[in-house]
Amino acid sequence: MNPVHADPTAPTIELSNLTLGYDRHPAVHHVSLRIAPGSLVALVGPNGAGKSTLIKALAGELRPISGAVGGLAGQRIAWLPQHSGLDPTFPIDVRRMVAMGLWHRVGALGRLSAEHRRLCDEALASVGLTGFETRGLDTLSGGQLQRALFARLILQDAPVVLLDEPFAAVDNRTSADLLALLHHWQRQGKTVMVVLHDLAQVRAHFPLTLLLARELVAYGPTAEVLSEANWARAQRMQEPFDDDAPLCAASPDPQTQAPAHGHRHSHSHTHSHTHSHTHSHAHQEEALP
Repeated sequence: MNPVHADPTAPTIELSNLTLGYDRHPAVHHVSLRIAPGSLVALVGPNGAGKSTLIKALAGELRPISGAVGGLAGQRIAWLPQHSGLDPTFPIDVRRMVAMGLWHRVGALGRLSAEHRRLCDEALASVGLTGFETRGLDTLSGGQLQRALFARLILQDAPVVLLDEPFAAVDNRTSADLLALLHHWQRQGKTVMVVLHDLAQVRAHFPLTLLLARELVAYGPTAEVLSEANWARAQRMQEPFDDDAPLCAASPDPQTQAPAHGHRHSHSHTHSHTHSHTHSHAHQEEALP
């Protein structure tokens, strides 16, 4: 399920027998799949399934234990983690924060021209924040701050957009407006992957879904992936994270994983900023809504 007009710079993303973890202990095992350029993908699974771990690896912030991520070397990636790491008390106004998305045009120490300020103000207008340009970050509500962060993503204008739980702490109106922006990005041909927990939201807005439970359960059209059988299988596959677990040598499941592709790349992604955030390994039983 590909868009009619994919961004010519959007890559095909290939995960080849990818295993990820912390301190050499695996948290995500042997994932192989291909994501076509211009796809809009929801990444879902039970709590502790490794969703944040996987998207961090795609963003270039976590090196694989084994296997490879193909297609992203040298690509500009717009990345918004679950916790942005922004200090709202930092003395910077909304326009200057959003202008960080122009790093690929102006550089780290570049001065903002009148044209750059115009682009910032247009991005803020597109997320409903006209009039907020000179306000301090500490004056924003949670929803307003998330809108400003999406404005910064607009200015990054990257062919790949990765978001981790972007609607977790915002109101319904903000979620609806930002979901519309995701659809706009897909129509532009960008590849967009979003970690989500609201399966009703996934069904309504995402044509493709990746269901993860430490391993790949299913990837494809959302209606097929989010079946009762697949969710029950995800629950059975889910396992507690074990700090003493050995490196896994299991072979891929041919029913859920595509054939591995035998090439590697180094994660030399270019980002406008570095994020520091924690990954929660909470576990609980969930029923399919």
